[in-house]
This record gives sequence, structure tokens and C-alpha cells, in this order.
Amino acid sequence: MILKRMDPKEDQIAALERLAAAAPAGRRLKIEQELRMLRAGINAEREAAYLIDFDFKSSPRTMVLHDLRLDVNGRVAQIDHILIHWTLNVFVLETKCFHAGIKITENGEFLVWNDYKKNYEGMPSPLAQNDRHIAVLKDAFDKIGIPSRLGMRLSPVFHSLVLVSPKARIARPQLFDTSRIIKADMLKQTVENILENGGIINDMANVSRLVSKEAVRDIGRRLRSLHRKASFNYAAKFGLSECTAPQERASIHHAASLPCAHAAARPAPHPTCRACRSEHVKIRYGRYGYYFKCLSCSGNTPIIIHCGKCGQKEGLHKDGPRFYRECPVCKTRSLFFTNPDPVQFPVLS
Repeated sequence: MILKRMDPKEDQIAALERLAAAAPAGRRLKIEQELRMLRAGINAEREAAYLIDFDFKSSPRTMVLHDLRLDVNGRVAQIDHILIHWTLNVFVLETKCFHAGIKITENGEFLVWNDYKKNYEGMPSPLAQNDRHIAVLKDAFDKIGIPSRLGMRLSPVFHSLVLVSPKARIARPQLFDTSRIIKADMLKQTVENILENGGIINDMANVSRLVSKEAVRDIGRRLRSLHRKASFNYAAKFGLSECTAPQERASIHHAASLPCAHAAARPAPHPTCRACRSEHVKIRYGRYGYYFKCLSCSGNTPIIIHCGKCGQKEGLHKDGPRFYRECPVCKTRSLFFTNPDPVQFPVLS
């Protein structure tokens, strides 16, 4: 049973897109890298969530919570997925995106393949990261309270698993135990093996740990009530506070409640020329599609926009002086830019 779905991330993507449009060239590259990483992470979480939901959404004995952010006793954990079985076995799942593959050394060091440099690079251990998540999750369970049996308080058993794409390549060592690193489409079988091999279902001592379906659902709901949405200030992160309007920063905090990033009429930084940073631009059509023409220096700036919901590249539709961004997948449409009146800014010859 699904108790919590993923929080929308469209506001984060839209905020980064607006900052990228207004940022100087040097910082724009870092913002675009952040965008790529964010989109890749979202896609990996969505892929895993789809497989998890497919296998467990109809199970009354397993509660599913996606994208749970806990802030307990001064420690914060952003947990991708949690499964709570009615035996109080809790599976804490960390999703990682490794398109080009991952290698694990005999010492347990994680290396990710850099397809551009053609070599492996070190990365933080997702297992250690998930162990920290579990430490916070244990505090959360202490806070919400756990049912007791025969006067004794039951204690959940935590299992850490790292999910990677079914298409990812994993180079495993011979000695270091990597059984907790699994393909996302193998999760159901892995969970069943853990429950069966541990004698959790058939052993009488473990049967006594079973709680009712209503009780495990209540535990999941209490845990969900501790969820705290994250707030982001990308302008400050990239040192762009001075060129970012206060409304922009405020919208990042509150836009999570909006159903679609395009539907919100929120203020955004005005597009600028990539050469001279002038805001005196208008949209024109050329050989490679629409672009911004600078009315101050005559420079050209390409227009590349992606859907804040699915990440698909969007197109522009012209309606008089107005240009609307349209996603071919989500079928969303919103005003992107309005060309200035020709008399406002004379075009330089």
C-alpha cells in the first residue's frame, strides 16, 4: 500500500532554469550541471518508484513511502523509499543513478565511470549514506512509538539496500559484500529472500512480531506526518543573490504545493544576452529555430528549455508577440516570453 508518493520537483527545475537564463557564463555552467544531476536523480527515483509501486502497491502487508525527509533531534535524512513490512522489517532504499556503470573495490570504495574522461572517479559510499539515514529513521520510530506485544515493546529491524538502474553495469569485487547493491527490478525478490532466509515468516518467534495491517498502516502514517519539505535557495548557492529577485527565492520555498511549475504565474529573471548581459532582447526565428536577438549588441543567444515535470525538451509556439512553451509529453502550455514593442528598443544595424 502506498502511503506517500514522491514530492514534486518541478519548482526546483524551474528555479534553476531561470537562474541559468540570468547567470553569467561561468556560473551558468555550474547551474546547468546542477540541472543535469537533478534531472538524472529524479529520473532514477521515478524509475525505482514505478517498479516499487508495481510490486507492492496492492500489498496490504507492506507500507510504501517515497521521498521522505526527516528532521529529528537536529539530524536530517532525505530517504528515497521506505518499505514497512507487517513483521516490522523496514527496508530503507537509496536510489543511485549510474548510467555508465559503477565499480566497487575490495575495500568497499565506490567508483563511478566518467564517460567523458574515460576513467573511474571516487564517490561517497551510498551504503554509508544509507546507514546515516537509518540512524535518523531509528530516532523517528522512537518518536512515533511502536506497538507492544505481551507488555514488551517491539523493535523494528532495518535493512539497507541501494537501488541502481536495471540497465546499469556493476563491477563487483570478490571479497567485499555487495549484496546490498541491487538492480531496482530485483527488489521484490530480494525482499522475499531476506524474509524467507531469515525465517521471519515461518519461525514462531518472528510470527509473534506480526502486527495487524491496521497497526502497520498507522505506523506508516505517523512516520509520514514527520515529513518536512526541503527549502532551496539556489540563488545563494551559486552566489547570484544580487541578480535574483526576492520573489524568485520565495517561490522556491512555496511552489511545492503547485500542481505544475508552468501553471504558476511566478516572477522570473528576464532573459539576458549571453554576450553583454543586456535584458533588451527579443525572440527571432533562424536556421536552428527560435533564439534571442540582443537589441543592444546584436548578439544571439540560443533558447533551450525543458519541461519542469518530465524533463522533455520543450518547443515554442508563437502567437503574435507572445511565445508559449509547450511540452509534447505532458501537454502543458505556459507563457514564456513577450517580444517588446519595436519602438521600445531600436535594433542596432
